[in-house]
Formats: sequence, structure tokens, C-alpha cells
Amino acid sequence: MPLFIQDRATDRFRTTAEVFGRYPHLQENAKAFRSKPLVEVDPKHLLYVQQREFAATTPADNCVSVIGSDDATTCHLVVLRHTGSGAVCLAHCDGSSTWSEIQLVTKAVTSLSNVRDDGRFELHLVGGFNDDGKTSQKISLSILGMFLHKLLCSTLLREQEFSRFHFVAAFQKLEEEIHLETCCITEMNDVAVNGIHRPTVYGIGVNVKTGEVFPASFPHKGPAEELRSARTFTGGEMAGIYDSSRGLVEIGPCHWTPDMDIAFWLSQSDDTILKYLSTSPKAEPPHFVQHMKSTIQFLLSHPDSDSLFPGGLPQLYRRSESGAWERLVQS
Repeated sequence: MPLFIQDRATDRFRTTAEVFGRYPHLQENAKAFRSKPLVEVDPKHLLYVQQREFAATTPADNCVSVIGSDDATTCHLVVLRHTGSGAVCLAHCDGSSTWSEIQLVTKAVTSLSNVRDDGRFELHLVGGFNDDGKTSQKISLSILGMFLHKLLCSTLLREQEFSRFHFVAAFQKLEEEIHLETCCITEMNDVAVNGIHRPTVYGIGVNVKTGEVFPASFPHKGPAEELRSARTFTGGEMAGIYDSSRGLVEIGPCHWTPDMDIAFWLSQSDDTILKYLSTSPKAEPPHFVQHMKSTIQFLLSHPDSDSLFPGGLPQLYRRSESGAWERLVQS
């Protein structure tokens, strides 16, 4: 899937500064994007995506109007949409396994699209900032990479070399063209307040019906917020959470090993938790520490993950008449 900018295949990039220097319209588009008003999304129409999750659907979906995710500091939010079918996927990527993550995203959209129809694949990237550890820059470079036009072959690279370039290679090795439309990443998503750098945009939503991507916040992050956070905290890989054919959120089964030692963190100061459990301690949203403590408490309360999935079945949630996600009882 060769990556196109302004309808032309991209060439090799060494830095994100080179990207924005070569394509100044991306810089202007990023400025325009981050200046859009922040939308607080009504949970009655929302499908929320947590870190290392993705979800895909089409405009025909009567259960979901907006897919969204936030709390992204060094993480990047990826939206891929086919303009012909309207099929769209949003993923919250932290750079842990980008190669496989992008394959999942592209497969999710292509499986919901007839790529022979009119239309094209459009890509929107939002996330990162100028963090001290340069984690955002590394993830951005993985996305926009140095090796384009199928110059990368994973079988010829050592794992540590591969990890630097796998994001864009995942796009390049697929047949369809992908057109980069929004690139609000790292330095173009950075703001400094009193000398402390943080993201301008922490979250985005995508309108399933129109394809519009916009800055967003989400007061409700369910269903099963703590369970899903526990899955990520214990090392769970990127997972799809939505079955658009049935309108069901599907979580798990998840598996983790009991670890009562994590109770240690509940007695630590906020500064200690930020220092050791965040990639960007100075830029986290105000609720980060409480979120970490709630996740740890959930794991301590449920040391046996199998007990949360009777019969080894996933937890299923459907949209109720009130608009909330409610647990579906499986017999």
C-alpha cells in the first residue's frame, strides 16, 4: 500500500521536520486541525477505543456514530478510511508492535470495503509531542519512516532495526494506495506552557457517517473501562473490540498472571507513579494517576482473569434503548 501525499508517491524521509518542510501543506493542515474546537462526545453515540485497541465500522451502523480515543501523549491515533465504502477504523497505537497493528487496521477497513468501487484509502495521524525522551519522534518516524516504496524487507533486518521502520513498511507492502490527509504529529502537535511541552490534541473522534476527524474528549470511556485497561497494563497486544455486523463490543478473553506485588503502587506518591508508569510524566492528563490506581486495584480484585470470562467466552456489550452499553448475558 504505497503512501501518497498530494497524489504522488512519497520519497524517503529521515526526520519529521523533513516531512513538513517538503510538504508545507501538511504543516498548514496540522495547524488548522489543532485549532478546531474540542468536541465533548455524547456517550450515547460513541464507541470508545483505549490504548492498544482498534475498532472499525461503516456508515450503515445504527449503533455507532463516532469512534474516538484520547489520553494520547506519546501515543499516536490512527484513522484509516475508504472514501467509497465509508468503512473506517480508528486505532490507538503506542509503538509496541506497529507492524502487526497496521496490518490489523488495514485488514479491518478492506474487509468492510469493496476496493473495486470508486474511492480511495485516506490516512489521518494525530499524536505525540516534543517529549524529553523523544518517544513521540520515534513513533512518528516509524509511521512515516525512512524506507518507502518497499525498500524494507523484514527478513533482512535485525529486530531492533526493523522496529524503527515497520509502520510505513506495513502500508507499503499492501496493494492499494493510501493517501495521507492529516499529519498532526510530534512537533506539529506540541505546545509549551511555562517551558513544559505537552500535546495540543490529546484525543480525536471520527464521524462514522461523514468521515470527519476532529479533536475530542470523552467523559465516558466504557464499556468495561477497568477490564480493558487491565488488559493493556498486563501487556495485552493490539485487539479489535467491535463486531460491526452485530453491533457488539467484544472484550477478551484476557489473560494475566496474578501479581499481588503491584499493590506497592497504591501507596506511592503521584510523582512516583508518574515517573515510573508514564512515558511522559509532565504531560499526562490530570486523571492519569487515579486511572493507574483504579487499574491496579481492579487487577488485585481479580487475580484470576479466567473468572471474568465464564466458559472462556468474551464479554459482550450491546447498545441499550437508553444509549448505554449494557452487558449481554450469554447462556
